[in-house]
Amino acid sequence: MNAATVPSIRSLLESDALRTILFNHFVSILFVTLVFVVLLAVGMEREKNEREQRHEVVGMMGALRNIDFNNPTQKSLFRETLDIYYQHSKARNDSVMQAIDAYRTEQYTNKVYKTGSAPRELSWQNVANLLGMYVNFIIVYLIALVVSYYATQALALYKFIQYKQQTSSYLIRALRQMRLSGETVRNGNNPFRQIERCAGFVLKACIKGGAALMLFAPAYIIVYSLKSTVASGEWLLMIVLAVASNGLLINYAQKFYALLFAESRKGYVETAVVKGWNNSYSWGTPDGIALRSLFHWKKKFPSHVLQHIYMNAHYQYIPTMKQYASFLITGLIVIEMALNIQGHLCYELLQDILYDRYEMALLIIWGIFIVVKGTELIVDAWFAYESAKYENRI
Repeated sequence: MNAATVPSIRSLLESDALRTILFNHFVSILFVTLVFVVLLAVGMEREKNEREQRHEVVGMMGALRNIDFNNPTQKSLFRETLDIYYQHSKARNDSVMQAIDAYRTEQYTNKVYKTGSAPRELSWQNVANLLGMYVNFIIVYLIALVVSYYATQALALYKFIQYKQQTSSYLIRALRQMRLSGETVRNGNNPFRQIERCAGFVLKACIKGGAALMLFAPAYIIVYSLKSTVASGEWLLMIVLAVASNGLLINYAQKFYALLFAESRKGYVETAVVKGWNNSYSWGTPDGIALRSLFHWKKKFPSHVLQHIYMNAHYQYIPTMKQYASFLITGLIVIEMALNIQGHLCYELLQDILYDRYEMALLIIWGIFIVVKGTELIVDAWFAYESAKYENRI
């Protein structure tokens, strides 16, 4: 960061627009946090009451050892006895019977200890375990988001350059080779060269189609098809599935391509060409595009009109990162649940919901909300900074 950047950032932070953005985000975070705190307090009170009721039922079951609750007759007699001795407490009697059934079910399935999950009660140890899972989730999310940001722009630029080169699809080129092979046969020559090229184009079209099917396939379908070979802790697989499934990569690459296409039709492009900027989209030529430029993190096309097209499209693309982040987090939640990898945040969320540990589930949901809201805040601040640069305010 150079010396001129610090005053620029300081002036941006003092602007009313950015202050309004930050204020709105912090107010929404505060409001949702208060709602979660209230729900957490209500849940903890409910858990306390259930714990007391469970202790009462345990004591009652100890005193009722001679009653076989698997026997419908003995169970009905016990219920009738409750109604006789507590005639004016029908609701309480129903509650006692439900508590007994719930306790017996829990004892039968031993659901807490069978799954190896944490106890029902919210404790510092459980929160510390969740914090470790939360950090892992954020790391996977950030890596997937950065890779997606890079890949969408690279794919969109490649498609845009191919459009400018007027490159035909593989199937069309295969059809042309078939026609050439027919003409070669009619001329009495060997069509092996044309047939070989046609087969190559067909193979490339099949590979491209297979890749497109994977990119558009829902993450859970890919997960279940690979589930038998997935080992615990496969971070790389989770990142690849998050980026290359659910149609996210193709959808947002297409959005960036649409922005590039719209910018290429504006008047400043023609002005730049008149001023002598390069306008060729051939690969590797002095006035064209270097293929390695697509793989750079900061895309640069010196003395080429694509530089201005890309910069303006990139500026308009920044706000869409908020939508992308939301879809990406949703995909990660589904992937972690579908993979059933113990020790991951969303698998723990599934277990907490399944076994009625709502306090733990609330903490996880609140943490995911903070990730989403934090991403939106950063993207809005980034867009405000880029807007200030474009308007020469910094």
